[in-house]
Amino acid sequence: MNDPAASLHPVPQSDAPGRLPGQRLARGVARLLMAMDHAPLLEFVPAPGLRVDVISITPQGEIWIVECKSCRADFVGDRKWQGYLEFCDRFFWATDCDFPAELLPDESGLLVADPYGAELTRMAPLTRLAAARRSRLLRDVARVAACRLIRKNDPGAAPEML
Repeated sequence: MNDPAASLHPVPQSDAPGRLPGQRLARGVARLLMAMDHAPLLEFVPAPGLRVDVISITPQGEIWIVECKSCRADFVGDRKWQGYLEFCDRFFWATDCDFPAELLPDESGLLVADPYGAELTRMAPLTRLAAARRSRLLRDVARVAACRLIRKNDPGAAPEML
């Protein structure tokens, strides 16, 4: 098939079989955040037992966490999200356009996303992290991101760390 439009908009790797709906939303969220000059990192572990979908460092040094929810059951079944609040300055949900947004707490931000991008529809309130926690998180995000980059270029070079 020789469709010139298909070559302009290839199917993203995250749409490959085996990718979960939340991972496709995280891809769109990361695109938006990068367009906002953030440094996003997907699937980050801020503390044992917690794994955030997206953590992002803003140009001003704020730390944002975005939790991606693909359906009502995904949100209702999530018992960990409140533990993420102590690891960010702003907390957001990312959903698709069909998600019942009225389920989400008003005191959080909202992004509407798909695999190709996202839109910030409600800004999250600012709750500043303590300096020591911010310092540790920035260090941990930098270390994880650096090791992932090395592993991408040389898979045997760095130990696995999320």
